Amino acid sequence: MKTSFPLKHALYLSLLAGLSLGLYSFVWAQEEEAAADSQDTGSAATQTATPAATINPLKTRDELQTAYQKEYAFLDAQLNDLRARQTEFEASSAKAQQDKQASIDRIEGEYIAAQTRNERINELLEDAERQVIEVEDSRNTLEATFLQASATLEGLPDQTGGGNSWKFNPEAGDSENIVGLFDATFGILQQQGRVRSEAGSFFLADGTEVQGEIIRIGNIAAFGVAGEQGGALAPAGDGFMKVWSASDPATAQALASGGSPAAVKLFLYESTQKAIEEQAGKTILSIINSGGPIAWITVGLGVLAAILIVLRSIFLRNSSVGTGRIQQEIGSLVAEGKLEAALKACKQLKGSAARVVASAVRNLERDRAHIEDIISEQILHESAHLNRFGAFIILIAAVAPLLGLLGTVTGMISTFDIITEFGTGDPKLLSSGIAIALVTTEVGLAVAIPALIFGNLLSGWADSIKDEMEKAALHVINLYTIRKSVSQAA
Repeated sequence: MKTSFPLKHALYLSLLAGLSLGLYSFVWAQEEEAAADSQDTGSAATQTATPAATINPLKTRDELQTAYQKEYAFLDAQLNDLRARQTEFEASSAKAQQDKQASIDRIEGEYIAAQTRNERINELLEDAERQVIEVEDSRNTLEATFLQASATLEGLPDQTGGGNSWKFNPEAGDSENIVGLFDATFGILQQQGRVRSEAGSFFLADGTEVQGEIIRIGNIAAFGVAGEQGGALAPAGDGFMKVWSASDPATAQALASGGSPAAVKLFLYESTQKAIEEQAGKTILSIINSGGPIAWITVGLGVLAAILIVLRSIFLRNSSVGTGRIQQEIGSLVAEGKLEAALKACKQLKGSAARVVASAVRNLERDRAHIEDIISEQILHESAHLNRFGAFIILIAAVAPLLGLLGTVTGMISTFDIITEFGTGDPKLLSSGIAIALVTTEVGLAVAIPALIFGNLLSGWADSIKDEMEKAALHVINLYTIRKSVSQAA
């Protein structure tokens, strides 16, 4: 605290004020004394005359200086005392402030600790409340399980063959109810896990209801025997059973007579309340029918492509017959100069290669460039026969996937129309549109892939035949040229 400077000035001011007041009091007293003396002198003058008193200035100055020094010493002592008291007050104030700050810090620490304990207690309370709620939920779930188990086991036979004796008792403890439930359940499982026989009725494959013997294998399979008829049973709904069409009556009769067949073909089921329908086996016709008209059109194109592939294969096979033989026989005759015999042999042989070689033999006397033009013309003429049906096969291979895509779009449109009208609750309503979408795509690819493969293979075969024809014709021309050169040289 910066209070020493203002206090010093205050002391100085008070000192000056005291000195001024003392000086004023002293002068006023002197004036009063002089006035009194003058009055006394005046009154006495009338009686007796006395001499006037004189004032000593030096004495007055010394007295004033002495009074000032005394007053200054007194005020300086007071100032020192005030300074000491101020220092003591500042020290005590600082200590008090430190003590208060320490108290404040301690109280704050205690407050924070108390707040932390309060939060921890609140968390523990919340955990306790949550555990209580979980316990209540578990308790309710356990009671619901007991009630459901009691309803499920009601009416089922126990180990003695009678009705189920266990009932849920809310007044009993949970452990007692659990033990009773497990005992009753194990008893039912032990009984129903055995092969047992009982009289009852079931339906034959044609829907006729008959009375007979039902052999139950646990609670997952059953066989029915009614005279010579019977077999493995499947659920027919509402607890009734029916003979499965793929079952063997001999197995059911062997079980009814107490035998043990080497192999038992079972029909396993989960419940007899829901009927199980036999699904007809899928055939090619049924798959195509599910694709609709577009699938049949695609199949028709596939059949046409297959016919054309077979026909073109036959044409190419006939055209390529004896190419090596033609080259060998006709070449040897031409080399010997027997052109008429070579031409006659060409006419006897069949195929495009024979016709091309024949055109070459007929024109051997011409110049080589002219002969090659004639051969090229003949090969082009034969190409029309070799390329027969090739373009149409490739066209079918390109159109079939497009038809499949058209069927896909048609099926999806049909599916969305059904969804718009009936919603998505029943998947069976959507099966027709989805079948059209998928089957048409499958049929289109099934037609396009073989058509594309065989079409390209046959085109390659035709190109190889053309190369062989040109090779045979050039071989004949070369042999004739060599013979002619030798004859001229001789």
